[in-house]
Amino acid sequence: MSFIYVNNYYRLGFLKTKMADVGEHCYLFETFGKCKFGLSCRYGQCHTSADNKSIVNEELWRKSQEHMAHRTNSLSKELQTTLRQKKYDFSKADKIQKHIGQQIKDKMQSNSVDPNDRSMAVVVSTQCSDTSASHPSVDDAKTIERDAFVVVDDNDSRNRETVAEKSACISTPFAASSSRDAMAVNGVELTGKESGMESAQQAGRAESHAEAAAADTVKHSGAVTDEDVISLRASEKKRLDFTGLLYVAPLTTVGNLPFRRICKKFGADITCGEMAMCTNLLQGQQSEWALLRRHHTEDVFGVQLCGSHADSMARCAQLLNENVVVDFVDVNMGCPIDLVFHKGAGCGLMTRMGKLENVVRSMACTLDVPLTVKLRTGIAEDKNIAHNVIAKLKDWGVGLITLHGRSRQARYTKLADWEYTGRCARAAAPVPFFGCGDVLTYEDYNRDIATPDVSGVMIARGALYKPWLFTEIKEQRSWDISATERFDIIKDFVNYGLEHWGSDEAGIEKTRRFFLEWQSFLHRYIPVGLLECPPQRINERPPLYTGRNDLETLLSSPSCSDWIKISEMLLGPVPSSFDFLPKHKANAYK
Repeated sequence: MSFIYVNNYYRLGFLKTKMADVGEHCYLFETFGKCKFGLSCRYGQCHTSADNKSIVNEELWRKSQEHMAHRTNSLSKELQTTLRQKKYDFSKADKIQKHIGQQIKDKMQSNSVDPNDRSMAVVVSTQCSDTSASHPSVDDAKTIERDAFVVVDDNDSRNRETVAEKSACISTPFAASSSRDAMAVNGVELTGKESGMESAQQAGRAESHAEAAAADTVKHSGAVTDEDVISLRASEKKRLDFTGLLYVAPLTTVGNLPFRRICKKFGADITCGEMAMCTNLLQGQQSEWALLRRHHTEDVFGVQLCGSHADSMARCAQLLNENVVVDFVDVNMGCPIDLVFHKGAGCGLMTRMGKLENVVRSMACTLDVPLTVKLRTGIAEDKNIAHNVIAKLKDWGVGLITLHGRSRQARYTKLADWEYTGRCARAAAPVPFFGCGDVLTYEDYNRDIATPDVSGVMIARGALYKPWLFTEIKEQRSWDISATERFDIIKDFVNYGLEHWGSDEAGIEKTRRFFLEWQSFLHRYIPVGLLECPPQRINERPPLYTGRNDLETLLSSPSCSDWIKISEMLLGPVPSSFDFLPKHKANAYK
């Protein structure tokens, strides 16, 4: 009885100090049958009994468990502890990265091979386990066979055609198989050193398999397969066909899970998480792992990593490969932020070809899913280097290349260079290539997708201005959306935010801030019915105008105070000390 009394005492004390509820209807309770935030929920009056206990709709809660089970990519306490104590086994990634790094070093030091010469493209792979170890397990059998050197003569068109035919859409890498048969098909003879190395590796594998077979006393039942002794070839990796699909760009801060759900609702095909720093992921930081969260509606989903060192990027690739569910992993080579660039990450990787080769090839060999890359045209505005980088990337195992048609220096003050994007698309062939930049209408999309050798278009700011852009593209029409419909979209975002970040005080304020960040882009949309010369152009500064009703005028306001008013209509009054300044302060207009 004393415990119940103390519990009620603290409950009543909390309710006395709790801020007033924001509304009468809790989205979490009405959707799932239970609000996990209980009394701390700012909409708690609808699921709190007269004796201050949480109400549960058992039937609805039981049905909702099926959808909640599909939520993936969360950081467990066990994994977080292992990472923080530095006890996670990264031996697989370390072996791959060190082997490839040594080969790059040897190649650059060799007098017979110029590091800037592309006449010979060497695709190197290595066995993940020692040849003296026992035969691979079922999990290890899912890795790529990395046990030989494949040398492809870039001057031999017949060899290149054979390599291209053995690769599908974005299966990685776009090179020959690592087996002796693939070399014979390509008509490439190994040198004495390489032949001897391959023979030694084959002998070691045969010996280890024989020892394992003799020692194996476990009796298996069911169908007999060979997956425990034969590794997947590169061409047998998971394949994704992105051709013609609508791709939501990875957007820092604003490309969060609630926003991606809005885009999926309006017809987006591919989504990608926000840029995550690989060092923070390896340290087990909860805030960084939250960027990897995936909703069950995101049927094609990837994550984007940012880093400058091959060892940490390879380790992070192994960590994601073993603990998260993704369809591809993207390397950020386009972030223009000074803090990232000066550490050699983001755009900084474009000028460090040796480091970049080590990063890309190590990650491609470690992952079981395709590796993609997103980059800019270059660093300086008047010097494009992306076409040179892309020509090398396609030989390093990249499955998809995306180019943002601006340099780091230009940021968003210039229009995207789609003429240069077409040149880079030709350099990337046969690797699938996506272009990105200045798509705000379906006419913009039709113009850009018609660029030769471009497989698809990535949409970034256009989705922030008008997330219904995906519907316009698929239906090939301009949607004169009403202010009420736009406000309903904001309501959905807020509800998704409460589900993702929480309906307590901290969750509400986090949802508010992320909404305000999005509203700093959302207000720039001009209704189709008000345009004198449609369509709207993304880099044209919208003039001050009066909407067709008060709500439309409010939604178009460039003032932060008006954005806060909109948030208060859904999330209640802001705290007295509340202040907001958008993170994205770059000049986006001419």
